[in-house]
Amino acid sequence: MTTSEQQRHRVVVVGGGFGGLNAVRSLAHADVDVTVVDRANHHLFQPLLYQVAAGILPPGLIAPALRSVIKKQRNARALLAEVTDLDLENRVVRAEGPDNHSVELPYDTLVVAGGATHSYFGRNEFARYAPGMKTIEDARYLRDRILVAFETAELCTDPEERAEWLTFVVIGAGPTGVELVGQVAELAHKVLPQDYRSVDTREARILLLEGAGTVLGPFDEKLRRYTHERLEKMGVEIKLNTLATDMDDSSVTVKGPDGADTIRTRTRIWAAGVQASPLAAQLAAHAGLETDRAGRIPVNPDCTLPGHPEVFAVGDMVSLNKLPGVAQPAMQEGKYVGKVIKARLAGDERVEPFEYFDKGSMATIGHRSAVADAFGMKFTGVIGYTMWGFIHVLYLIGWGNRLGTLYTWARALTFSNNRGHRIITFRQAAEPPPDEDCRPAETAARPVDLRQPQAMHFPHSPQHDPGLRRQEGT
Repeated sequence: MTTSEQQRHRVVVVGGGFGGLNAVRSLAHADVDVTVVDRANHHLFQPLLYQVAAGILPPGLIAPALRSVIKKQRNARALLAEVTDLDLENRVVRAEGPDNHSVELPYDTLVVAGGATHSYFGRNEFARYAPGMKTIEDARYLRDRILVAFETAELCTDPEERAEWLTFVVIGAGPTGVELVGQVAELAHKVLPQDYRSVDTREARILLLEGAGTVLGPFDEKLRRYTHERLEKMGVEIKLNTLATDMDDSSVTVKGPDGADTIRTRTRIWAAGVQASPLAAQLAAHAGLETDRAGRIPVNPDCTLPGHPEVFAVGDMVSLNKLPGVAQPAMQEGKYVGKVIKARLAGDERVEPFEYFDKGSMATIGHRSAVADAFGMKFTGVIGYTMWGFIHVLYLIGWGNRLGTLYTWARALTFSNNRGHRIITFRQAAEPPPDEDCRPAETAARPVDLRQPQAMHFPHSPQHDPGLRRQEGT
């Protein structure tokens, strides 16, 4: 690198999700040096993450390596490191890479796209029993838990114990909760029945809990009603105006219109809320600002941090015009920030404030069933499902991933009615179960206790290692 190149305007982008990556790409032809730093080495397409948890898609199709994504952008580089400090006064980002390698990244312009993680509304102890889904590690962990539930039910001889393993509770009826519960229903009722001999997976009880009075609250009434009816036809029990108040290893206690109730279950999935990345609070502390209840930091209409025009923040971690925490605002904000940076370098300070263009909302319910609100029209069923599939494939990065996803969908959902990615990846602790009700009749090895979560070792599970949470721009 020459001396002249070292003196070019330095842009550091924290987070390789939708917001961060779109900011990087929008600067492809600018006279700047761009560094994108993320604690994960991949860009994650979160809208399809639930299909990894359901065994439909392999992780690689929705999580291409960041270096591969920007390899043709000569003014950009990617670093694998976890940001530890945002020094606004000295304009330096400090991070820690693999094997505790310290990194200091001076910047002229900083873009923070830290994304969001799960929110348990002050009940963080629920994370042990009801994992959420924001990263590849989360999705693989959930896939393991779901599949282990069916495997353990196959081993159980006690009917009550088997019923616990065949009861699945999804908490939160937003798009993620609806998509997850639909896939669990399809697994239990359509995909798995012929695979098991001692258990009928169609006996599974699948519940969807929602604290509000409807599923898919932000959607149109027609789409909410269709989703509710469709899920019930798929065998999902929907409990509205119902909150989870307590949990333990084998149950969840809820409070609904009929009072308190305890549901015996070994599998709970959290899809009820999100909170901003801790980077938002760090920015707020340095800038003398306050975050909102969801941990989001306020930004100016041009996405800059108040008092720091050289610092931009985008995506789920910011509060701007009451925009929803979904992919489209983050993508548009990232592109907008790139436009602002290029305009400044050209001496033009007259850039219009960020304006969000709402392209609509979509959610899939099950195979050939989805809801879509786009172009001022409402779509359901096969038409909605086709639109949903087309849009999601369109936004995947790389033609190889797009074609691979289409092929996998055709194989898994249309021709074979199977899930080709059902590998259970955890290491089992070789400890005998404490009783005779839940173990194989004959085995050459020591039996494994699959009933207790602490007997399972998921080396990459965020529930077991909070430090693995990804600061991911969305």
